[in-house]
Amino acid sequence: MNFCSACGGPIVRRVPPGDNRERFVCQRCETVHYINPKIVTGCLPVYDGAVLLCRRGIEPRKGLWTLPAGFLELGETTLAGALRETREEACATVDPLGLYTVFNLPHISQVYLFYRARLSEDAFSPGEETTDVRLFDEQDIPWDDLAFPVVTNTLRHYFSDRVSGDFPVRVEDIVIQRR
Repeated sequence: MNFCSACGGPIVRRVPPGDNRERFVCQRCETVHYINPKIVTGCLPVYDGAVLLCRRGIEPRKGLWTLPAGFLELGETTLAGALRETREEACATVDPLGLYTVFNLPHISQVYLFYRARLSEDAFSPGEETTDVRLFDEQDIPWDDLAFPVVTNTLRHYFSDRVSGDFPVRVEDIVIQRR
């Protein structure tokens, strides 16, 4: 960030009065510009015991499998965003069953939230950012071709929890030290 969106003045990084960390601050009008983590929300859609996965048609991790998810939009709840992303990426309608996994990824300033969901019907197809959508039974999950650790962890939790029928909300930190 080089210029203030409020007045166009030059921006510097400094600790504003009453704060405890560096922020982008306008040298002219003193507006503090906060840069906060991005929220990613999605669904773990299930149909007759199989999980719906999408093959990514965009970077990052193009060509790998993922759960339908994406960035939360302004004015949207996390559940509404998860349902929208499922419609956009898998052209699927789901019935939400509750929040399931939350992952904090401070190294990339993101928070992921996945909701368990039941596919309303056996109807889905690739969306604009997806090249393939399929239902996978546990033994057929392409574990080596999953796009992100949050997807792998969510699926492992799901198949483990499915045995007992108890699906607690799980919160995890995935911390990778930058060099």
